[in-house]
Amino acid sequence: MSIYLTGSIAFDYLMSFPGYFKDHILPEHLESISLSFLVDDMVRRPGGVAANIAYTLGLLCEHPKLVATAGVDFTEYRQSLESAGVDTSGVRIIEDKFTASFFVNTDRSNAQIASFYAGAMADAAIISMHDLGLTAEDIVVISPNAPDAMVKYAQECQDLNVPYIFDPSQQIIRLDEKDLVQGISGAHALFVNDYEFELLQKHSKLSAEEILNQLSFVVITMGEQGSRVFKDGKFLSNVPAFPPKQILDPTGIGDAFRAGFLKGYVHGLNLVLCAQMGALAATYSLEEMGPQTQCYLVDEFVNRFRTYFDDQGALDVFQ
Repeated sequence: MSIYLTGSIAFDYLMSFPGYFKDHILPEHLESISLSFLVDDMVRRPGGVAANIAYTLGLLCEHPKLVATAGVDFTEYRQSLESAGVDTSGVRIIEDKFTASFFVNTDRSNAQIASFYAGAMADAAIISMHDLGLTAEDIVVISPNAPDAMVKYAQECQDLNVPYIFDPSQQIIRLDEKDLVQGISGAHALFVNDYEFELLQKHSKLSAEEILNQLSFVVITMGEQGSRVFKDGKFLSNVPAFPPKQILDPTGIGDAFRAGFLKGYVHGLNLVLCAQMGALAATYSLEEMGPQTQCYLVDEFVNRFRTYFDDQGALDVFQ
């Protein structure tokens, strides 16, 4: 089973605010909100949902296929991803644009305020799933991207009878009701966090049960509360977060979770074990600054996993 990752490639501009956003927001004046935060520092790092997932899968000795659009400034980034084991042959370069950019400010409670410039990502619909040589044995992840591209990829995967995991995330509010329903109804599985799951219900006008019952499995992440796993419409398990040694930056931890989960899933492990692998991959990301700075060997991953979770030897296949 090959993993095809669609979604954003971006540069992340990460800033740290030494206070709390909530202290500067006046609820009675939300209609005229105007805020500026003086930050302590800023770094520029490679990011983007699809690229972040790909990077962590590369750490875990997978060779995912990244399928996305990037700008003329992608050369060095491409080399970094390929060094990590990512197949970037599916990345299309938009010659007159820069790679998408994500600007995020994080406060002392790890609350975040972010803005996203689409750049080359806006042209993602020029890519077609029909050109990738997909088979029913592959899995496609449709993560946040240009909305028209997400709709197109979902329809094409359905036409090709190729399973896909729907991961609409922050683009839920940019997709209309019809497109959300289509994306869900044709999907094999769904990744969302708890807030996004509420948004998905609101904008699709589907109940939680209607969403869960259409999918082979659903994973709802809940930050420090871990994740909830559903199979064939039924609740399967709560999976706790993996205890971190330190907390430096939450950016990209959901992407790392997805990568850890997918590593287990494509090797046929049960869904709970996959979510536990996702929990550890997320923690490795949380412990570093930026979504692609964590570094570890698979043996190290397995040994640390076993300090908190019991895989009953299932992870021996990775050693």
